[in-house]
Amino acid sequence: MPVDHYENFPVASLLLPAPLRQPIEVIYRFARTADDFADEGDHSDAQRLAWLTAYRLQLARIERGEAVEDPLFREVARVIHEHDLPIGLFCDLLDAFSQDVVQKRYANIRELMDYCRRSANPIGRLLVHLNKRASDEALACSDAICSALQLINFWQDVAVDWAKGRMYLPQDEIARFGVTEQDIAAANHGQAWQALMTFQCDRARQMLNSGRPLTRILPGRMGLELRLVLAGGNAILDKISAVKGDVFHHRPVLTKWDWLVRGPAALFA
Repeated sequence: MPVDHYENFPVASLLLPAPLRQPIEVIYRFARTADDFADEGDHSDAQRLAWLTAYRLQLARIERGEAVEDPLFREVARVIHEHDLPIGLFCDLLDAFSQDVVQKRYANIRELMDYCRRSANPIGRLLVHLNKRASDEALACSDAICSALQLINFWQDVAVDWAKGRMYLPQDEIARFGVTEQDIAAANHGQAWQALMTFQCDRARQMLNSGRPLTRILPGRMGLELRLVLAGGNAILDKISAVKGDVFHHRPVLTKWDWLVRGPAALFA
């Protein structure tokens, strides 16, 4: 099921240390293909869950030390064994993608953050493990950055997710700001919506920047790559603010110009 994707941030870019590019590409392919099972095409929920279950069975074979035939999972097994990666982090990703198939609304931020814990944080934790820097501080900073990036992606893609029948805005916060699902369906970006989006983006920005110490914990070029990621996340939030939260008509994306303007300063922040 090949699908073209826009990505906010570079994947295994040339800035990364060469020995880590291939393992990161393997992790990305695993996560991207599994996420596509939950998101892409017109497949039934049963089919989506069956594909994700098949991925779980492959991980279980790897955990038991059994051979796997699928080329992707041969690569996954090699990366896990060579870099001593926790296989549970791969399983967490599959749990989150399965949840996307069956859960379309989130009652509060606690529920949403639990989803982020499994949908986004495992990627950062795997990168920290690849760099042999898995201290409590490093993992906490990584979680803050990854959860924030997941939230930023949600606010960037409100209209995209709505078209898929999903909404990640916490239900209690929608009610608190006086926004209704009818407003979202009608792309109503009035004052109540603007206030809601300002609140969500401010929280995401605070969370994102709280993880900045990780740029000093990770070595060399990995820390530089992370500085670019933080700059990109803040740039998306700035773009949402610039259109007063109207992501219905102005989906914010990062352009080459954004990287040219922000990149050099970010590398030495």
